[in-house]
Amino acid sequence: MNHFQGRYLSWSLAEGVIEIALHRDPCNEIGLLALEELETFTGALDGLVRDTHALIVHSTLKAGFCAGADLRELYFRSKEMEKARAVEGVRDFLERIHKVLNAIDAAPLTTIAAVHGVTFGGGFELALVCDLIIADKLARFCFPELRLGLIPGFGGIPRLKRDVGNGVVRDLLLTGRSLNANKAQAVGLVSQVVAEGEALRAARATAVQLGKFDRRTAIAAKKFIKPIPYHELKQEIDLFCQLFAEPAVERGLQKFVESTDAQPYLP
Repeated sequence: MNHFQGRYLSWSLAEGVIEIALHRDPCNEIGLLALEELETFTGALDGLVRDTHALIVHSTLKAGFCAGADLRELYFRSKEMEKARAVEGVRDFLERIHKVLNAIDAAPLTTIAAVHGVTFGGGFELALVCDLIIADKLARFCFPELRLGLIPGFGGIPRLKRDVGNGVVRDLLLTGRSLNANKAQAVGLVSQVVAEGEALRAARATAVQLGKFDRRTAIAAKKFIKPIPYHELKQEIDLFCQLFAEPAVERGLQKFVESTDAQPYLP
């Protein structure tokens, strides 16, 4: 399958490069639909990589790359069931999304996140899965989960620790503050900052450059320099589920859902 058109995302393969386009209003929130279509992609990935040297993930929406988990869906689904069943459902969702993101993380090709605007929560975690992050100058990175009584749940903590120093990790996780693109580059999170609206173009140019080199060398180098912290990822799921059972989380989700702000995910 060299192309796919879904309600949340689309992908196509041309000249050795896969492009995944996120296009679900309002800002590519990750819920069950996104998960199912991401699973469709990773299910096709083994067949795609034979003819591929690079993967680009980007958003077609003006608001940004991705605002994170679909908190409204999470809240209303959880309200429909008793707490124990809700936690069980959250664990199942997290285990599925981790399987998807681990597959992209370990894919035998070079992966590039071309981000702009809002890159928060689960969207930030999706970017962290990629080997390179190219950001336009208006991109902002944030883990706002603290305001809900939660931690990132899609693998953000272990992957952020893999990429940057502990001071940056603690600041992002404990304060809920955001990083702009220049600061993100300065701490080693972003590989390239470009002009507004130019992230996808820069990612495509990088993909062309990658195609000039031996693919086997790139695969070997990636395995060596980018280990996947599977044990810590499992621990993150356990801690998220433990926190999700707390009453403070339900109150935080309710406050988010009842907010009249146009973009309540903004810090």
